[in-house]
Parts: sequence; C-alpha cells; structure tokens
Amino acid sequence: MILRCVDFETTGEPSEENPQAVCEVGFCDVVFENGVASIGMPWSMLVDPGRPMPADARAVHHISDDDVAMCPPATTAFMRLTGNAGGVPKADYYCAHNADYELAFFKGGETPWICTFKVAVRLWPDEQKHSLQYLRYALALDIDQDVGLPAHRAGPDAYVGAALMAAILNRGANQVDLATMVRWSKGPALFQRLSFGKHRGKRFDEVPLDYLYWIQDKSDMSADIKANAKHWIKQRAINNGSST
Repeated sequence: MILRCVDFETTGEPSEENPQAVCEVGFCDVVFENGVASIGMPWSMLVDPGRPMPADARAVHHISDDDVAMCPPATTAFMRLTGNAGGVPKADYYCAHNADYELAFFKGGETPWICTFKVAVRLWPDEQKHSLQYLRYALALDIDQDVGLPAHRAGPDAYVGAALMAAILNRGANQVDLATMVRWSKGPALFQRLSFGKHRGKRFDEVPLDYLYWIQDKSDMSADIKANAKHWIKQRAINNGSST
C-alpha cells in the first residue's frame, strides 16, 4: 500500500476571490506492508504559477519569479503525482499536513485523503502544538536532516510529512485504522485544548459552558473553532444525560 505525502509551495493563501497558484510540487511515499511503514526519498519540481510571486510568499519559501520563469506548468508535476508519468505508481491514499490547503489546488480524483494534522491532533492531543515542524521534534521523527531541510520547500516538507505519516501508522495503528483517518480528515480538526483567550490551555471539557456557547455563536471565529465548541457542547449534554 502506498500513501503519497504531498506538499505544495504557492503564491499565497487561496480564497474565493483569488485562488492563487502552485509554484512547487513535492511528494514522498510511505509504503505500508505487513503492519510496518517505511518512507522513500522525496521528489519535487518547480512549476510556473503564471503570475508574479508576492513578497509575503517569497518570505516563506524564498522562490523567486526568476526561479520559475522557464519551468513547466503545475499540470506536468500533477501528472507524476497521480502516477500517470515518470514511471511513478499510483497511490492508494494522498496525505498532507493541513490537507485542505493542498485540496484547494489539487483534488486527486477518487483517491482518498488523510490530513496528518487532523489525525495528529487526535492521537497526540496533549502536545503544545501540531504544526509539522513542531511535531518533527516533539515526536522525535526518524528524519535525515540533510533531506528534511530546508523547511517550507515542497520536497523536504513532503519528506517530513511522510515521516509523520509513518509514525502515525507505526505508533498509532492499534488506535485507529485508515478508514477512520479518512473520516477524521473530512471533518474539522478536533482539539482537546483551547489555544486562545482567558481559558487558554484548558481542556475543552473544562471550559465553562457559557464560554463554549460564546465561541459557537461569535461570527468571527474560524469554522474549526466553532465546530469544536459545538462538539464539546454536545459532548457535555451527552455526559449530563440531556440534549442541547
């Protein structure tokens, strides 16, 4: 079984008004056989986004207009990603850290997706953070630093993502199966602790109920945070033997 861990560098955060574009595609495969996950070497390709590179995007990945000026379009790299070019086998799953971001640029057909961020939040709820670069050290991932750096480039980040996916499989396979990971990945990230405000650091099941209602009903909160408040309000009602 092949789980293909994907990472894109882009011209910026996509929105309805401005979809943005990919400037680098990277992936790294995890092979899962006989209950053991192993990772391969990453592959990456610079691609032409067809638009100027904003300064705030360059500040993250340091890719310039000159770097991508003579590069092929993203569709060329996507052909390899899907196993339709370069002798690359097709993947059984796609994976990414914050997979919703990659999905804004590449759907991957019928192949299911696993979000390693959403899975890690569930498997290691007490970690302070769940960013990819934090987890590489907090979980002591098995990484060749020469391959896993620099951060915020598609090849190294895909490689670190593959190491995280391998750790999820090797350490968490007895807790959760792949089908459950796919289901978790389609919903909001389910946090155990609040990361802001006067109750920052508390577990959601310790936060006062009126504060959870405030989060749920406050219009400028993110969809994930509001979904978490709704979940924990419902969980509180179940624990109290009532409905909300």
